[in-house]
Amino acid sequence: MTARHIQWGIGSVFFILGGWALIAPQSVIDLTLLPAYRTGTPILPFVVGCFGAQAVLSGLFATFSHFTRATFLAYGIALLPFFGFNWWFTFVDPVFTMLGLLDAIGNAVMLALCVVGWRLSSPARGGGS
Repeated sequence: MTARHIQWGIGSVFFILGGWALIAPQSVIDLTLLPAYRTGTPILPFVVGCFGAQAVLSGLFATFSHFTRATFLAYGIALLPFFGFNWWFTFVDPVFTMLGLLDAIGNAVMLALCVVGWRLSSPARGGGS
């Protein structure tokens, strides 16, 4: 596995989940938000679609940028607060259905890929900075 393959894996999480939010925002709303948060106003699908568009854009950056060892480390660290977000809004102050934990699963996949990319890019293995 190369750093490029790992980046494609990270990007694919964004493309799949973000693409779903971009193309079918009402489906995301209906399946991942508790009924009290499905407002029925036109702004909610718009906001979820915007979120999806941003995620797809992030997927493009993850896929086509040049990741170094430091990039994998920084990206992995940056993912950590999202686990707190997922936990809080699923179990403490519920907003999400259990299917909303797909986001946490996607984050876990990306974190694992960052660890693999960081290890693969180690100086001992001839990896970058």
